Amino acid sequence: MYLGVMLRRLRIQNLAVVEELSWELGKGFNALTGETGAGKSILVDAFLLLLGERADRGLVRTGAEGCVVEGELGGAERFRGWLEEKGIEADGEGTLIIKRQVGITGSGRQFLNGSAVTLGVLKELGNRLVDLHGPHDHQTLLSPAAQRGALDSFAGLEKLVGEVRQGWRQRKEAEEALEVFRAKVAGADGATQELIDHQVKELEEAKLVVGEDEQLERDHAAAGHGRRILELAGEVSGLLESGDENVLEKLGKVQRGLVEWERLDEAAVGLREKNEMVVETLRELVREGERRAEEVGLDGERLAALEARLNCVLSVRKKYGGSVESALAKLADLKKRQGELAQAEGTVAELVAGVKKATEVYRVLVGKLGKERGKAAPLFAKEVTAQLRGLGFQQSRLEVVLEKAEHAGAEGGETVEMMFAPNPGEPPRPLRAIASSGELARVMLGIKTVLAERDEVPILIFDEVDANVGGETAKAVAMRLAGLGKTHQVLCLTHLPAVAGAADAHFCVTKTVERGRTFARLERVEGESREKELSRMLGGEGKAARAMARELMERGKVSPKSNSA
Repeated sequence: MYLGVMLRRLRIQNLAVVEELSWELGKGFNALTGETGAGKSILVDAFLLLLGERADRGLVRTGAEGCVVEGELGGAERFRGWLEEKGIEADGEGTLIIKRQVGITGSGRQFLNGSAVTLGVLKELGNRLVDLHGPHDHQTLLSPAAQRGALDSFAGLEKLVGEVRQGWRQRKEAEEALEVFRAKVAGADGATQELIDHQVKELEEAKLVVGEDEQLERDHAAAGHGRRILELAGEVSGLLESGDENVLEKLGKVQRGLVEWERLDEAAVGLREKNEMVVETLRELVREGERRAEEVGLDGERLAALEARLNCVLSVRKKYGGSVESALAKLADLKKRQGELAQAEGTVAELVAGVKKATEVYRVLVGKLGKERGKAAPLFAKEVTAQLRGLGFQQSRLEVVLEKAEHAGAEGGETVEMMFAPNPGEPPRPLRAIASSGELARVMLGIKTVLAERDEVPILIFDEVDANVGGETAKAVAMRLAGLGKTHQVLCLTHLPAVAGAADAHFCVTKTVERGRTFARLERVEGESREKELSRMLGGEGKAARAMARELMERGKVSPKSNSA
């Protein structure tokens, strides 16, 4: 089934040797040929710009202020949701216009359907749209993530992978809900139930009383002068009450005199009352003095108790706000939060159970996915290896290695690495370690052939896929590219006439010098012009070359009308 998305038109202005070029691409398999140095690589550079690759200002044609590359896609309905998510208006007929402008200073702008976008958005679209295989950086199947995706696509595991992702998200959401609730209950300070219980116990056991701290500090300070205070208390008591000629005894004599005076003079009653008040005040002074002296004149045991209590109060006061009042307010707040936590225990239990359930569901899904990947890996490797044998790698093999990941994630619990061994006796190495671009392109072609019916990337570009091959291998490469053209739009830059002859549409790049400037031209070759180009690729313009060219065209069953965009 053809994926439907295709690049209808590529327009280039002032890019290297291209002054102005408009390329109407065909559906299916498109071949691009031309002499070495004619400018075929410039067209690949144009594709890379559209795919969001970094712009080199050296690509701007000499004398121009900047270059412009514009691509028109058809059948882009599949990107409608993605475009709307990015805030880009989608065309009702499925047309998508990609435009990239690069200035001579290296600055530039990019647009999708006329809306300005970031380079990151363009690159994201490029990853969804095109796989480019050759001596370039835009090779998605070199990443372990893309290789895992290829294996999943081969095995038809997309639905199960989606379930694993959903299970992973649900587990994360359950864990986050529990964490958020606990943080909310704990308050801004993040206190736990255990810490709050400890703080409440500490404050309650302190039995704080407002003002007690100040009294304890005064008592402790006075206790340092206890002996002298006892001496002074004795002196005061002796003078007022117990000594010879003490004050209270003399005031008693005064009282008796005032009583007699009152009998003689009723107006003297106030004098007697005042004297009584003085007597009572002095007696109270004696009692309070003795009591205070007894308090501060402590023995060792009572002094130790005073110091212990003072230390306790001061410690709690310092820890909980700096005053007894603030410590008591903290106790009230903590007891309130204690009650809230007690009520929240049921909710926490429910959330913990939710995390446990989500984790178990996710674990089962990850195990199921890992098992299916393990079954599919050798089958995928076997099919790709069979394709490679027909692409000139007679003794090569591909292996798919699955290793358990350190931590299971949204994509499952294992990593996937494709390993390639080109020759007997050599250990397999990761695909990204393949040095030869020609080898790498053919390996990618083998993988893409196996994935052809399942691959969701609609446009495939192969550069130098035919490097160092010929004969039957060239025919095999051509057959596979033609097969990929049944489901994808394929563009292949090639020097092999067998490959070009199998294409649905054939384009030729030429380079001319006019008025001292170099110009690259592109034209679609059909009929006699195609026969001529294939003859050139075969090595001459003779009758034998012409006959071989016609045979290649017949073999490819070229029909200009059926290959129009």
